[in-house]
Amino acid sequence: MKKFFLVVGVVGVVIAAGWAMKALTTVQAKARNSRLSNDIESLFEGLQKYKEYAGAYPKGSNADIAKALQGQNEKKITVLVGRKLELNGKGEYVDPWGNPLRIYFSDNSVLIRSAGPNGRFDESTAMEFDDFIRSN
Repeated sequence: MKKFFLVVGVVGVVIAAGWAMKALTTVQAKARNSRLSNDIESLFEGLQKYKEYAGAYPKGSNADIAKALQGQNEKKITVLVGRKLELNGKGEYVDPWGNPLRIYFSDNSVLIRSAGPNGRFDESTAMEFDDFIRSN
């Protein structure tokens, strides 16, 4: 009888640990998604303010855009973008997984793309597609 209760106890502990890990993973994923959404909104606002003051969106790579928003531009305009966005060692804005964002401009709109948790920019038809794509 003691062995039965011991086995039931061990099984219960394993199930509880599995549930706790799944809950923790879900909470972490939601937090990263929320942070990404907030970061992208802040970046949209910053890019729009930059355009208002400079007359056009900044040009160049992710790192060039980050420098322009930080005041390294012809007009010496510095734009504060909400919470301080994370930069990697190359000076690029990154998503919560540490991957550089891709930033695209057209006449009056901006598209920002994150590679998502898998770190790859996937085709939208790929089974592993987890990219985040937002435009204003």
